[in-house]
Amino acid sequence: MMLTDYKKLNNGVNIPPTGFGTWKIKDSVEAVNSVKLALQAGYRLIDTAKMYENEEYIGKAIRESGIKREDIFVTTKLWNEDQAYETALAAFERSLKNLGLEYVDLYLVHWPFYNWETKENKRKEAWKAMEEIYASGRAKAIGVCNYNIKHLEEMKTYAKVNPMVNQFEMHPFYYQPELLDYCEKNNIVVEAYSPLAQGKRVDDERITNIAKKYNKSNAQILLRWCIQKGAVPIPKSAHKERIEENLNIFDFEISLEDMSALDSLNERQKQTNWNPDLVP
Repeated sequence: MMLTDYKKLNNGVNIPPTGFGTWKIKDSVEAVNSVKLALQAGYRLIDTAKMYENEEYIGKAIRESGIKREDIFVTTKLWNEDQAYETALAAFERSLKNLGLEYVDLYLVHWPFYNWETKENKRKEAWKAMEEIYASGRAKAIGVCNYNIKHLEEMKTYAKVNPMVNQFEMHPFYYQPELLDYCEKNNIVVEAYSPLAQGKRVDDERITNIAKKYNKSNAQILLRWCIQKGAVPIPKSAHKERIEENLNIFDFEISLEDMSALDSLNERQKQTNWNPDLVP
């Protein structure tokens, strides 16, 4: 597999095999510079969200990169407070305006939001808006984030357009084989956020031992593991060397034995503070 080997979504749209994340990059200079560095290094998928509060800077970096817009796969997301039909449509318009773009390549529902006070969710209404946005051509593909199997099954009762992507936390220490299998069987491409476990577990000695065998960094092993699981990893860094290093994962393959060893690290231990399993 090579960097140019794009995956195909269930509507025929091609998505790069790895991407660049921008969560927690709110400083305007850092956001613009890091995205420019990523694009220069060879990334073609840039992932942002309304909640990241950096759409404006991401759009600026894309325009200043010198790379054709059609060659960059841009993702943004619908936040919880906007999850209803009219508010979702309005939120998308704001995101496009912030980005300074005529369209995005992928628009995702950021969370399977549930109102604990009213005991209701607006996921059906939000998805109706997502489908309308998709039909307009201003989002080339639509999908969800943090949806588990019960949320995806619920979608089958109201979705006219099936989600093309499900983005969720994924690394060897938090690995959901059942959800991966479900997405594969339902033709939903998986994107892996926090594929480096937010840096908290990168230096684990067991990862180091495997990395030495391939003359690769621990981060490259974690990202390659995602690739071989069929996912699109979305690492984040503001440092040029790491940005380039995280992309250099297509010139080797982890053996079945070492993949099994990495699988065995699974503790079902999330590195993020939120858990979609608790959402009805």
